[in-house]
Amino acid sequence: EDQNHDSENVPPPEPAMEVEAKADDAKTENKEEEISEINIPPDLSKVSEEIDQFIFALSSAKRDESEPPEVPESVEQYAVLVEAKIANHDSGENPVKWSQVAEEDSSSFLEVVDRISKLTTSLSELSSESKYAWSINRIGGIQQRAMSYLEDEFRSLLEDIFSDHNNYDSKTKQWSSSSTNQEADSCPLPDSDSTGESNFPGYSDEVVSNLNKLAKAMISGGYEIECCQVYIVVRRQAFEERLQKLGFEMVSVDDVQKMQWESLEREIVSWIKTFRECTAVYLSSERKLSETVFSDYQSISDSLFSSFSRAVMIQFLNFAEAVAMTKRSAEKLFKFLDIYETLRDLIPTMDNLFPDECVDEIKSEASLTRSRLGETMVCIFCELENSIKADTGKTPVPGGAVHPLTRYTMNYLKYACEYKETLEQVFREHQNIERADPATGSDYDYNAQSDEQRENQSPFAMQIFKVMDLLDTNLESKSKLYKDTSLSLIFMMNNGRYILQKIKGAAEMNDLMRETWCRKRSSDLRQYHKNYQRETWAKLLHCLTHEGLNVHGKVVKPVLKERFKSFNAMFDEIHKAQSTWVVSDEQLQSELRVSISAVVIPAYRSFLARFNQYLTPGRQTEKYIKYQPEDIETYIDELFDGNAGRRRQ
Repeated sequence: EDQNHDSENVPPPEPAMEVEAKADDAKTENKEEEISEINIPPDLSKVSEEIDQFIFALSSAKRDESEPPEVPESVEQYAVLVEAKIANHDSGENPVKWSQVAEEDSSSFLEVVDRISKLTTSLSELSSESKYAWSINRIGGIQQRAMSYLEDEFRSLLEDIFSDHNNYDSKTKQWSSSSTNQEADSCPLPDSDSTGESNFPGYSDEVVSNLNKLAKAMISGGYEIECCQVYIVVRRQAFEERLQKLGFEMVSVDDVQKMQWESLEREIVSWIKTFRECTAVYLSSERKLSETVFSDYQSISDSLFSSFSRAVMIQFLNFAEAVAMTKRSAEKLFKFLDIYETLRDLIPTMDNLFPDECVDEIKSEASLTRSRLGETMVCIFCELENSIKADTGKTPVPGGAVHPLTRYTMNYLKYACEYKETLEQVFREHQNIERADPATGSDYDYNAQSDEQRENQSPFAMQIFKVMDLLDTNLESKSKLYKDTSLSLIFMMNNGRYILQKIKGAAEMNDLMRETWCRKRSSDLRQYHKNYQRETWAKLLHCLTHEGLNVHGKVVKPVLKERFKSFNAMFDEIHKAQSTWVVSDEQLQSELRVSISAVVIPAYRSFLARFNQYLTPGRQTEKYIKYQPEDIETYIDELFDGNAGRRRQ
């Protein structure tokens, strides 16, 4: 019974895990007691030598697979000294700015951090050794605090861009100023050494040197991911701010689709300016920055710049793609051409601008965007054709003046021909696509052209001829809206002369249309002129013939009087009508008046001189001889002025 009673008072055995935990706590307490008894020497350099020896011993043990050394007291001594050094820099709420640290002190700090990192790495490689567990945690914690401070200072230096930003601003402003004085299709690249200053976007050489040192310390300490994340985030933010300063803001595809064309035009102008500046100045500077900050790690530098530049280029290309996807209309052609030329001029420079790992992808994306713009422009010409076909208004232009469709089409083609080389390229590429796969073709049918046309004309020239043929057909149809055949001929002369003058006044278009076409057009105009003369003035001149005036050798006065009356009435009617007609081309107007005067005035003067003697002077003369030759000339000079002119009462 006593034995049973004693056994009831014995406490139950503790679980094995609790026993181990208490044992570990006891070891930790003993370790801390040992540390408290350590005499910390003030000489950091001496302790550093001992740490270097320990790191070497750890490496040797791992290499030789020998017994790892015990942790020396110098490890904790070094830990305490390093903690104090970190505390001097990172004092919580008011850490010391790296830019304010003396060079000697910063070098010493980075040397300490580097040694801590090496010690952490060496101990971690032997983490299976239980005797290193406490030291790994202890040293790892110190390293983490040091890296946290370096990360904050790395970010601070990157973000503190504006205090030293004047150099980059002056460079980009100098480039912008020079580029605005160039033609719209040129994109001059600045001399990288033209300023004699640092090319880094907003940082002095001293700041970049500090960034390099901090990056090296973080990466060698195993904090590559944290370092790269800070770098890419801050640089992307700086890039967005740079775009805003340049007046451009990245917009989504949906936003582009919803924009009114007037607003989108302004965005395109801003896009071209910003895109050229970024590729000519900003990206090259950004690449140099990453190469210098990460000079000891080329693969990291290339990866960071590749990620940065790829994201930037995709943003720019997305905008261009979105523009190409907007509803097609003839007015958009010229802005599309500006975007197309910007991409075309940039693509050959990409090999020197982007790293090998991303250059092929970016070039491919840019080429694809350019090709899509090209195909859209071919379709825009089809829209121009459709707009000409659809202009079927039944109201004739007053006075037979140049039709608005003629003015619009010719001005459109004139401006299009200023991009002649680019459009030649666009239509050649489209021709190649159609030849390779006719099913992908547009309304533009290259295969419908004759062999002779294909041999003698470029694809773009054939497109221009097609538009001109459509315009001619439309004008022929509109000329039939006039009831007066003479006015119809004036309409055709006005429009024909306008077309010819536009072509002759534009060197690119004149070269495209060629001399044969222009001669044919001039011949058509002369024929219209002859037909007009015959239709209008032949009837009037018939009044001045001698036929029927003489009977048996005598002038029949009643017939003579009727001839004068008919001439007067007919001339009055012609003057009344044709002084309201419009011939705006001064040369054509003069040619018409001179040719009319050359036919009418001599005939009238001769008729008057021959037969006025048969009219009784006084009342009969005034009644039947209404005009003197000089009056006829005056009234002919009033024709085609677009108003009633002066009339004899």
